[in-house]
Amino acid sequence: MKRKAAVAGGFYPRFKDELIETIESCFMDKEFGPGKSLEIGVEKKPRTILGGICPHAGYSYSGAAVANTMQRIASEGLPDTIIILGTQHTGYYDIALMDSGEWETPLGNIGIDGELAKAIMAESELIINDESAFFGYPHGREHNIEVQLPFIKYMSEKAGKDVKFVPIKIGSTKFKKLKDCGEAIGRAAKSQGDKSIIIIASSDMTHKSPSNYKNPESDLKAMKRADNAVINAIKSYDWKNTLERALDTTVCGPQTITTAMIACKELKATKAEILKYYNSYEKGGGNGPCDYAVGYLSAVFLK
Repeated sequence: MKRKAAVAGGFYPRFKDELIETIESCFMDKEFGPGKSLEIGVEKKPRTILGGICPHAGYSYSGAAVANTMQRIASEGLPDTIIILGTQHTGYYDIALMDSGEWETPLGNIGIDGELAKAIMAESELIINDESAFFGYPHGREHNIEVQLPFIKYMSEKAGKDVKFVPIKIGSTKFKKLKDCGEAIGRAAKSQGDKSIIIIASSDMTHKSPSNYKNPESDLKAMKRADNAVINAIKSYDWKNTLERALDTTVCGPQTITTAMIACKELKATKAEILKYYNSYEKGGGNGPCDYAVGYLSAVFLK
């Protein structure tokens, strides 16, 4: 089973050369990204970086934030498998994964780690194998897991390593379900022996339409205050407070961030490092009118 790239040519370039150029520009971005070419470190076992947060908007806005998280992950060498926790924008309310197949990117396909996927399902009855969560109408057009894959494939090609992934769509925002899910993912990851595994939460931060688009500063400051409350909860590694704070905002992946924090805690993570926070208005120059803005956060969870 192969999932076709649904948002190539929209959220990121459709053609290989242009996509590589775009990804490399995200890494080279000195103001919002790492400010240097991707550097892949010597593989570290056991890893100290166990997971992180990546936004999922168009690369021209959020790609630099993704590059920050990916560079920190790559600093300890590339993992064998990356679990991507996705939110939902299309009305899917279960918790589902795919346990076989591959996903298409313009840089080449990425295969699913079926062994890990099956181990995750064995740890929780809440997590089901449901291809309809990723294929067809309406859920096949969901972008938030897909947009992470070209970055992963780019790093994989640079390192000469076949990195696999597990897509998990989390439709629930109920804390008890997220706790069960996160702990199950963590236990499954621990069961994989020496396999190196990273857990990424796909989430943008607050979305805001300023009431006065010609003079948006007041609303943009309020947007930052709301996001800072979430960021402070993440920095405290308090996943319950993170969920509560995020649900009070328009953060679009409260459940992915919370679940990733819980899963990484199972793997002995104790803290979060905030790498970069900015919004789309700032990325676009930060001047003039603004009718809509979205916040982007890059962070990692580590021992």
